[in-house]
Amino acid sequence: MLREEVKELFKKNDALLNGHFKLSSGLHSDTYFQSALILQYPKEAKRLGEELARRLKENSVKIDAVVSPAMGGIIIGQEVGRALGVKAIFTERVDGKVLLRRGFSVDKNERVLVVEDVITTGLSTREVIGTLKASDAQVVAVASLVDRSAGTVDFGVPRFSLLSLEVKNFKEEDCPMCKSGSIAVKPGSRK
Repeated sequence: MLREEVKELFKKNDALLNGHFKLSSGLHSDTYFQSALILQYPKEAKRLGEELARRLKENSVKIDAVVSPAMGGIIIGQEVGRALGVKAIFTERVDGKVLLRRGFSVDKNERVLVVEDVITTGLSTREVIGTLKASDAQVVAVASLVDRSAGTVDFGVPRFSLLSLEVKNFKEEDCPMCKSGSIAVKPGSRK
């Protein structure tokens, strides 16, 4: 899958939104990627998961498990896990902390891939990495459908994205849309 194919898939599914958005990071943007609108279709979710898995395999990244943050990363994480033939689990935010729950665990030195739907600042991904390191797992790579930072966010491990581009983000106090009187909507998962 080429970058333009992925972008077209977002457009075709009305998943590339334009407006005034408050992102999960707290930043504001005029562009929002609502990957759930694509991932609701199992055929597309499978195809995207297989493409991320293919890129990992091409780069000889060895994975024992996939871990994703809830909510946005669960479906694509499951599909990447399926394509790689490894378990796929997820973390949850409880009282502001990112935790493995529901009996999920990672073993010491287990090679883990963190899978997210969209990365902007990398906060959720870093929180998942911190939780995994506290369990002595070895985070070996990060993968996402979309990287809104154009590769500028560093996780200290290789990263893979199907669509990497720079999207303008603003702190609320610097947001030109807020200054013009527009009110941001928050379509993301983190409250």
